[in-house]
Amino acid sequence: MAIDPTNPTQATLGGIVATADSGSLRHRYNSVRDMLLGISFVRSDGQIVKAGGRVVKNVAGYDLMKLLTGSYGTLGILTQMTLRVYPIPASSQTVVLGGKPENIAQAVQTLLSSALTPTTIDLLSAQSMAALDLSSSIGLRVQFQSIADSVKQQATRLLELGVALGLSSTIYAETSEADLWQHFQEQISQVSQVEKITCKIGVRPSEAVAVLGQIEKIFKGAIVTIHAGSGLGFLVLERAETRSTQILEVRSICEATGGFLSVLQAPPGFKQQMEVWGYSGNAIDLMRKIKQQFDPAALLSPDRFVGDI
Repeated sequence: MAIDPTNPTQATLGGIVATADSGSLRHRYNSVRDMLLGISFVRSDGQIVKAGGRVVKNVAGYDLMKLLTGSYGTLGILTQMTLRVYPIPASSQTVVLGGKPENIAQAVQTLLSSALTPTTIDLLSAQSMAALDLSSSIGLRVQFQSIADSVKQQATRLLELGVALGLSSTIYAETSEADLWQHFQEQISQVSQVEKITCKIGVRPSEAVAVLGQIEKIFKGAIVTIHAGSGLGFLVLERAETRSTQILEVRSICEATGGFLSVLQAPPGFKQQMEVWGYSGNAIDLMRKIKQQFDPAALLSPDRFVGDI
């Protein structure tokens, strides 16, 4: 099951779907809502509703799988899900490149337009790279998973690209690769600590490197990961070193590229200083109508979602 949630040691399957939580594997396998084939949930009146099934098919009316994904429990209580599964890859290697932002941006553009088939492509802040003693600048983490010969060949081609662009490069395989991914997972999952602030961000993929640089100017020691293919990512900050005005500044930067910033976790006092969702779209009225249809008495997670839905 190709899902890599933010905090795998505490996540539940229902929670992953309810929060639309997906990570680096999204690049190859798409989001969790694209993996849902069937779903069962309890409505606010106690009735059990089922949708979809064990195979892919089209249905009329609400697409309940996509509707409940990311609804944060405001439309129903998830009880059962049927998801796609994929073969476990025979071999895996991760290549990390580091260097000047303009060269990293060129590497991303070349990689995305090439015939290579990476499983993940992530931009990393300088702080993330420094924690591994890899580089003092931003980095690019690319994972290949397939049969052994294909993985080796693709990793070699990426290393050659890194050399051509003057980037530092490190390759990880087997045990060293597992340790690398565990390290990055721990950086993001610090969300569970009281004095951490974790934000989910979205930017236009073509401007991801530029936005990363702007974020680093505002937050010198920020842990930032942006999935280069989708422009989605996470920003982890120290509460003691963070002001709400800085978060709002980064939000403005993201929104200028057609993106967003939402505060996923922060101390309660900090959350009260700002609007955590930062939603600026025009679908609030539609979302409220859907909420009224599914939960007219507002029993399910009241005031939990965008617009106090």
